Amino acid sequence: MTDPLREPTFLILAALAPQPLHGYAIIGEVADLSGGRLALRPGTLYGALDRLADEGLLESDREEVVDGRMRRYYRLTDAGAALLEREAARLADNADAARRRLSRRQPAGGTAKPRLRLEINAATAPGH
Repeated sequence: MTDPLREPTFLILAALAPQPLHGYAIIGEVADLSGGRLALRPGTLYGALDRLADEGLLESDREEVVDGRMRRYYRLTDAGAALLEREAARLADNADAARRRLSRRQPAGGTAKPRLRLEINAATAPGH
């Protein structure tokens, strides 16, 4: 996978980074990581988990029965962790670039004048 990750995929992988989780725990972690902005539906989550497993980014860790219901736990693979690390670095680089540009932002309605950079060669400057 070389394309940038969509936010839900990124957050699913991030949720699984510390430890294996079952589906509903992943939904809760994604909601927490997104500050409540992203609420995954179970159908969406399980489709994503199947796709990510097919891509080798996560795998089934174990299954257990809780209150008569089967819970499957998922774990991030080494390939998934490496992809998450690369994507986190890419996003951080993009955020840093945006912050640098914002620090140079001209106020709205201002009369920004282009900055000129004057270089003087000491050997050819007048008086030398």
